[in-house]
Amino acid sequence: MPLINNYRKGWALRYLREARAELTAAQKTPYMAPGLILEAMRKAQAAIYYSLGDPPSIEAIVRQTMLKKQLVKDPVLHCLVEIERTVQEVAQVPDSDREKAMKQADDIVQIASDIVRLFTGEKAD
Repeated sequence: MPLINNYRKGWALRYLREARAELTAAQKTPYMAPGLILEAMRKAQAAIYYSLGDPPSIEAIVRQTMLKKQLVKDPVLHCLVEIERTVQEVAQVPDSDREKAMKQADDIVQIASDIVRLFTGEKAD
C-alpha cells in the first residue's frame, strides 16, 4: 500500500524518470554532461522530497541542518544532508572530474529510486 497521495506519487515518479533520462543524456553527450549530471541529481533529490512529504519544507529543514554544522543523529535527515552536500560539491567540480560526478549522480538516482519504491510501492521506468 502506498504511503503517499497520488499527487506526490506522480511527481516523485516523474522526477525519478527525468533524472534517469538526464543521466543517459549525459553519457551520450559529453560536452553537455556537467549540466545534465547536476540536473539529474537535483531531480533525484526532488523525487525523494516528494516521497517524504512537502518538498519546500523538507528542503528548508535540510538547509537549516547544514547551516548548524552539528552532528545529525537522525538517519533519514543525515542521508538528505549528505545528498545535498554531494550535489553542492558536484556543482563546483570542474569538468575534469566528470567520471566521479557521474558515479555520484548514479548513486543518488539509485538511492532516490529505492526511496520512491519504498513509499510508492512502484518502480519508475
